[in-house]
Amino acid sequence: MARDGSWRLFRIVRVLVRHGLDEFVFSLSLLRPYRFALWLFPGFWFRDRTADRGQRLREALEELGPVFVKFGQALSTRPDLIPPDIAAELTRLQDDVPPFPGELAKTVVERSLQAPLSEHFESFDLAPLASASVAQVHCATLKDGSEVVVKVLRPGIETVIDQDLALLYQIARLADRHWPPAKRLRPLEVVADYDKTVHDELDMMREGANASQLRSNFPDSEMIYVPKVYWEHSRREVLVMERIDGIPIRDIDAIKEAGVDLRKLAHNGVEIFFTQAFRDGFFHADMHPGNIFVSKDGQYRAVDFGIMGTLGESDKQYLAENLLAFFNRDYRAVALAHLRAGWVPANTRVDEFEAAVRTVCEPIFARPISEISFGHLVVRLFQVARRFDMPVQPQLVLLQKTLLNIEGLGRQLYPELDLWETAKPYLERWMHDQIGPRAFIKTLRRELPAVLPLLPELPGLMHELLRRQRDGELYFRTEDNAERESLQRALNNTERQRNGLAAGAALLLGAIAATLFSESLGLGVYADLLATGLTVCGGIVLVVSLLRK
Repeated sequence: MARDGSWRLFRIVRVLVRHGLDEFVFSLSLLRPYRFALWLFPGFWFRDRTADRGQRLREALEELGPVFVKFGQALSTRPDLIPPDIAAELTRLQDDVPPFPGELAKTVVERSLQAPLSEHFESFDLAPLASASVAQVHCATLKDGSEVVVKVLRPGIETVIDQDLALLYQIARLADRHWPPAKRLRPLEVVADYDKTVHDELDMMREGANASQLRSNFPDSEMIYVPKVYWEHSRREVLVMERIDGIPIRDIDAIKEAGVDLRKLAHNGVEIFFTQAFRDGFFHADMHPGNIFVSKDGQYRAVDFGIMGTLGESDKQYLAENLLAFFNRDYRAVALAHLRAGWVPANTRVDEFEAAVRTVCEPIFARPISEISFGHLVVRLFQVARRFDMPVQPQLVLLQKTLLNIEGLGRQLYPELDLWETAKPYLERWMHDQIGPRAFIKTLRRELPAVLPLLPELPGLMHELLRRQRDGELYFRTEDNAERESLQRALNNTERQRNGLAAGAALLLGAIAATLFSESLGLGVYADLLATGLTVCGGIVLVVSLLRK
């Protein structure tokens, strides 16, 4: 195994040198003393340095095989880490590999289903419909006549991926120790992120679950259709899904001939993305042209659900704040949102971060709106944040990649697309929905299952809080001496606070009860209003009781 790994590593170096990339290889301080060995290497004398470095790197990765192609594709989504010219060139990487024999695909399917094909399928086309590095797709018909596609994992691909990943980790460790830019680029984190992504793609059941979730998020949608998963015929190495018809989105002439409104189609694409990201927190993160089709009535139809992104509630909140602050050119709000989200260290100076963001954004805003790329602006923001030691945020990496894809596709369909015009009203509506009585009730109902088991402990906890306050054991941490003294004086009003805390807690408990029993008692909106009123009153009483002097 060690010998195989050494030979593979030697082959990688040989390919890189032959493509004129020896400056990358010998930028490692560990290897620099051995640069003279290049004179003894035949490929050194025939290396090609006529093309630019991005093209040479792309061609080298394509020669090294599918694992390195997919790694290059992953790197292309990280313009915050690599130069823009290289990132742009890596987006052209092709994941085209020769198909494996149909008989072998049949063997994999029968082994996974533990039954002959004839028990599950009326027909199975041995000629593949499409082939890629991880899997290939065959058309088939189920016993009930349903037209389906069968995605079959490429035999032996897991072993190949594990071997090449081991080499990538080895190279990343060398770079981490001996390459000066590694402190900023963090190669081990990049490889680890790729490791997770590629292994997720190897599980067909996971991809099926992703598709099923996305389909349930858009039932009866006129904008997007997600094919059905046939779970009874699917396994870890085999995924069976409904076959869909559509025009490839890159075939704009055919879409025009079908009479589809390209302007509306482009705007729908933006709305679908923001709906996935902010309403559902779950979005298709591999939206390149090969994975998107359009029906004759202008409905998007997506395939390939191996890579999905997720956003938590706090991520959505702070991301929306950031984007709206961008729209309003409020750079201080951008800096503060980053700090509140924990995306940059707590000791980051707000004024310095604000100035860095302004320096990047203002020259972009000076251009005509048609020349501004919202996706690239977000990328530039993350580049600035990386300079302030922002750690890798995998969910944001996938988001920026998808945003770039959506914007690029939208402007291919409709060059005058103003993503800002579509996104800003959506984000403003979303932010509005996050505040107010309805949003509060929704949050309260969501959190009730976690809160209710703790309610019996509340009296004891409040008794302990009041005891500690009475005995002078309760303190607030603050750097401001005047504020500390003010809070301490407030806490000295024992009797007032005790009564106020009790009243506030009673009102809050009433709000929880009103929310809990609203549906069972049929009170509906009246219970919602009651819960909101009680909560506001309870909150006011609690705050006043704690801060009253």
